[in-house]
Amino acid sequence: MEIQGKIKWLDETKTYGNNGFRKREVVVTTEEQYPQHILVEFVQDKCDLLNAFNVGQQVKIGINLRGREWVNPEGQTKYFNSIQGWRIDAMEGAPSAEMPPMPPPTAFEPSSDATDEVEDDLPF
Repeated sequence: MEIQGKIKWLDETKTYGNNGFRKREVVVTTEEQYPQHILVEFVQDKCDLLNAFNVGQQVKIGINLRGREWVNPEGQTKYFNSIQGWRIDAMEGAPSAEMPPMPPPTAFEPSSDATDEVEDDLPF
């Protein structure tokens, strides 16, 4: 799955526990009729993928939905969901330097000779 939008917030990498578990979060605001602010987490070696990005950039993020079950001390079962990023790419907003913009189309004005020769063979 993928989401696209503008980076609204970019957290620093945080380390948890004795094993050195790393996590970094980013919030992306989608561009649709009702924009959504979606928190995506990158874990372990994927945290470093965010180093090249800044707040305000348009991005496309490859994501996986994750869910887990937890039983609290009272014996109640709870469920948690997370959105985990595994790829992030900058979205190109302007044409690249390698591909120059196309010139505007010119108006086509057939000569009077050309219109005399063309038959209207359309069925409608």
